[in-house]
Amino acid sequence: MKYQPRAIIAELTHRCPLHCVYCSNPIEMQRRSAELSTADWISIFQQAGEMGVLQLHLTGGEPLARTDLTELVRAGRAARLYLNLITSGVGLSESRLDALIEAGLDHIQLSFQDSEEEAANEIAGSRSHAVKLRIAAMIRERRIAFTVNMVVHRHNLDRLEDMIAFAEQSGAHRLEIANVQYYGWALRNREALLPTRDQLDRSVEIVEAACQRLQGRLRIEFVLPDYYAKYPKPCMNGWGHQQMLIDPAGRVLPCHAAPVIPGLEFFSARERPLQWIWEDSPAFNRFRDESWMPEPCRSCDRRTRDFGGCRCQAFLLTADAAATDPVCTLAPTHGIIEEALQQVKARSSVDQGWIYRIDPL
Repeated sequence: MKYQPRAIIAELTHRCPLHCVYCSNPIEMQRRSAELSTADWISIFQQAGEMGVLQLHLTGGEPLARTDLTELVRAGRAARLYLNLITSGVGLSESRLDALIEAGLDHIQLSFQDSEEEAANEIAGSRSHAVKLRIAAMIRERRIAFTVNMVVHRHNLDRLEDMIAFAEQSGAHRLEIANVQYYGWALRNREALLPTRDQLDRSVEIVEAACQRLQGRLRIEFVLPDYYAKYPKPCMNGWGHQQMLIDPAGRVLPCHAAPVIPGLEFFSARERPLQWIWEDSPAFNRFRDESWMPEPCRSCDRRTRDFGGCRCQAFLLTADAAATDPVCTLAPTHGIIEEALQQVKARSSVDQGWIYRIDPL
């Protein structure tokens, strides 16, 4: 295969007890009645292992909403995949955690909305912070790789030092601090979420100091908001280059937001073999090479590093999926980003309330 899939992101369900205002799930989420069966997922994992996939990321929604999660973990282990569970922790008991570890789970990523309970619960739309604290303590007592995920934005970036201290005390091996990326509900709430330049500059200083102080004890990864970047991020390391996402109904996608692009047909793993979808489906090949690229991407020496940026973001902001990602300062449409940043600069954070929340399925 010219492009070798390294990882699968398995969205086992879109059901979730939280209602986060920045959730990156699609606006049109899959209902429980449309979800793949246990046997469907097991077949997918087996095919993935045969294709040489190395990592399986079990996510959602909330993957713990699946009563067959332990069985799915066991199937992923049988397919020789490295198993990572991305979860809010809601629904995880000690006995269930032990069963997942025994079945072969390698890594848990536990998401937090803030370091302070009141703020965390407000962002999540659920009284879940205290539950997460208990879950973190449970994980710390067991031999399993542990990452704390913190999603940051304008309303909590000023507490970044507290978040890092919180992760350090939690016993995590790794901390991922991810600025909100503006898709789905986050795009609709962009004016309330996008941080100021001053907040961003200060956060970079804080993270750099923490990385130096905690070297060898806590690995920190910091995902910047690309609206402030000079060049676009290499989204998914290239469209259909290394990863695929499978939604709860079985649609195989290059990324979670790909269905926003009109004119692309995404096949279900119920209908077609996974290898055919990866290698031969028109949707996966649409933006793989460089033939689709306009200028300035086509003649840019960065085109093999950032691939012209995110195709979904390009469509969401310009209505053209083949446009240069507007976050690139060389893009003809970069003014869209400059205008958004000017709006952030002109508006006070205190008078920006949440607009949209996800309703439970």
